[in-house]
Amino acid sequence: MTGKGSAAEPGKKSVKQAANQPAPMLTAGQVADYLSSHPNFLIEHPELIDILTPPSRTSGEAVVDMQHFMLERLRSENQKLKDSHAGLVSTARGNQSTQNRIHAAILRIVAANSFDNLIQSVTIDLPVMLGIDVVTICIEAGDVPIPKAYASGVRSIPAGTIDRKIGVGKDVLLAANVEGDEAIFGSAAGLVSSMALARIQVSPHSPMGLMAFGTRDAEAYHHGQATELLSFLARTTELTIRQWLNLPG
Repeated sequence: MTGKGSAAEPGKKSVKQAANQPAPMLTAGQVADYLSSHPNFLIEHPELIDILTPPSRTSGEAVVDMQHFMLERLRSENQKLKDSHAGLVSTARGNQSTQNRIHAAILRIVAANSFDNLIQSVTIDLPVMLGIDVVTICIEAGDVPIPKAYASGVRSIPAGTIDRKIGVGKDVLLAANVEGDEAIFGSAAGLVSSMALARIQVSPHSPMGLMAFGTRDAEAYHHGQATELLSFLARTTELTIRQWLNLPG
């Protein structure tokens, strides 16, 4: 005779029995295979690093020293952060120093008490203040002679030179690793390894002009640098010359 109730079918477990059955255990090989096929697993789950126990250095030569690896990686990342921070600080300090020098140069220009003093401030004082070797003012005056009083810092160049040097429609050129042009830098051309050229237009009725900055540091001026401060200095010089010569704007 059979008892009351339904009996389980042969070869099958009841729902209750299945619920109470523990989940199958993963083998170490299965875990290793999974991690091998998911190399970013610890990156996606960094919290597991705190609870995993890495092998010690005495676990055998064939065992990867994960503790040492993790430490070295942290040191490497920390050094990269330090280098990046140091680079940012250095750049910020350099930018601040350049800004301070440009501001001081502008104050010197606007404080000139005569036109002669203005030319001297630009061509003699500015190189010292900016920490470079030479600053000149070039005028597309062709064969028109430059007064001897300005000969050391003011130069006459052929018409069209500025467009050829800077580019049509452009106002500023920065160039690294160059040879100084004697037509622009005169006797100081041999010192110039990088330069900055800024167009100046004193008046619609006057020839095109150029402020040229040259230095022996081959990387001091280079493509990619910001040019706002340099342009501001050139515009200030342009306006100050216009006022001293009483030319229309």
